[in-house]
Amino acid sequence: QVQLVESGGGLVQAGGSLRLSCVASGSIFSISAMEWYRQAPGKQRELVATITSGDGTFYPDSVKGRFTVSRDNAKNTVSLQMNSLKPEDTAVYYCKANRLKITEWGRPADYWGQGTQVTVSS
Repeated sequence: QVQLVESGGGLVQAGGSLRLSCVASGSIFSISAMEWYRQAPGKQRELVATITSGDGTFYPDSVKGRFTVSRDNAKNTVSLQMNSLKPEDTAVYYCKANRLKITEWGRPADYWGQGTQVTVSS
């Protein structure tokens, strides 16, 4: 049974920083890209960071230059360093593991964490 568990959310003032972490546990052979998404109340879930198995990264313009994603392939973890936070960054942040394989020959599947709340006060 594969599980993704996020941690590190909380309340921070505008301009502050938070670091989110996500650990994928269980029987895991490989993970392709790992991603962070966020969903604010009444809005669609949106991508905020992608990191590939080769450490290539992508950020949308809304967070570029403020957020940094990193991963530890050996530990199946991904982190999101968030700096210069703004009230509009307030959302539930979700971790996603793309094309996770439990065995070398198994069918890949995507997995989501349960989310962690980030609240940025003005």
